[in-house]
Amino acid sequence: MPTTSLKLSETLKNRVTNVAKIKGTNPHAFMLDAIERVTLAAERRAAFVDEALAARKEMQLSGTGYPAGEVHDYLERRLRGEPVVRPEAVSWRK
Repeated sequence: MPTTSLKLSETLKNRVTNVAKIKGTNPHAFMLDAIERVTLAAERRAAFVDEALAARKEMQLSGTGYPAGEVHDYLERRLRGEPVVRPEAVSWRK
């Protein structure tokens, strides 16, 4: 596995060491876990944005969408465990 060096300020290095000790691990494992978590979050965020942009493009091409009030009502009723029917897409073009 290739090696990568990180230059940390003395303050950050001490913080990492202290938190790693509290968590029962070592600074190296703590930093690997932190990098993994932030990388995963960034990847998920990028995928979310990509999906949102694709949905927006599809909405613009189709000219249909879901009325916000109906979507909110649907979600609230579903969370309460009530029987629900998904809202129907409607044309927003005039």
